[in-house]
Amino acid sequence: MTFTRYAIYYAPPADEAWSCFGASWLGWDLETGRSLPHPDIAELDVAAITAVPRKYGLHATLKPPMRLAEGQTQAALEAACAELAAAQKPVVLEGLHLARLGRFLALRPTGDETALNALAAACVTELDRFRAPASEAELDRRRTAGLTPPQDHNLSRWGYPYVLEQFRFHITLSGKLPKPELPAVEDALSTHLMPLLPAPLVIRDLALMGEAPDGNFHLIHRYALSG
Repeated sequence: MTFTRYAIYYAPPADEAWSCFGASWLGWDLETGRSLPHPDIAELDVAAITAVPRKYGLHATLKPPMRLAEGQTQAALEAACAELAAAQKPVVLEGLHLARLGRFLALRPTGDETALNALAAACVTELDRFRAPASEAELDRRRTAGLTPPQDHNLSRWGYPYVLEQFRFHITLSGKLPKPELPAVEDALSTHLMPLLPAPLVIRDLALMGEAPDGNFHLIHRYALSG
């Protein structure tokens, strides 16, 4: 398959109950590259709630999607991911909790995030030679969000505002929802997803992802954190 962009994710293990539910909730299995039926939850239009994040699959971004720089190849990126992962240790988190990020819902870490943030920073900086520079149109579009000076610096240097000191690990579960709808969606996720979440949560690998021409992201390979 030919990919238009690449990214580094934390992708939950495909065989765990919480990730199975999460993939179905979003309606896209990035591991197998296929659509999934949404869970039937009374009075919720899960398809509409998850329309925006669906194509990305259940994940947390460590290095944001990028086009390959001139002269770089997928094979070279794969080799660099393997080298990076071999130098990094698994990350242990206390767990995850459901959080509001503005009007989005996501899973956020519980407890100390120092090692997690260091892993994400390594992905951003050590693989940046593979990233094609953002176009002026892309930069202008990002800036319409009203970035802070540190975020604008990150955008110029790393192609994305929310990296390094501005990074917040999160697993997106919804698009931007009207405020009155948030409590019902939170209740549904608290009932169906939260009891399945692992504690502690161990991040054991990096997932190299590719974006297909239709916009959906597919797992290319997992690289064990073995440092």
